[in-house]
Amino acid sequence: MFLRTVEQVRRVFRVVFGFTLLLAGVVMFFTPGPGWLVILLGLSLLAAEFIWARRLMDRMKREGGRVRDVVWRYIPSRPAVALPSTSDKVAEDQTGQEPA
Repeated sequence: MFLRTVEQVRRVFRVVFGFTLLLAGVVMFFTPGPGWLVILLGLSLLAAEFIWARRLMDRMKREGGRVRDVVWRYIPSRPAVALPSTSDKVAEDQTGQEPA
């Protein structure tokens, strides 16, 4: 009987804390703070108890990956910086001028 009560108390705390984190994450959209991170933490707690939270979290992960792929596709890569080679430096020292 004691184990059953402890498990029920854990479930209640998990649900209450999960909804609290979810609400805090939504508030952080309008105030400074890591809103998405807190929402994912709240959903991860709620996913242990509710199937709707698990499905929502899976969908957010999937859509987040899709958005990441689209964003990375449009970020230009930096051009490589050409460093002078050692032979260019030697040619410059011998002639007193930069190589062509």
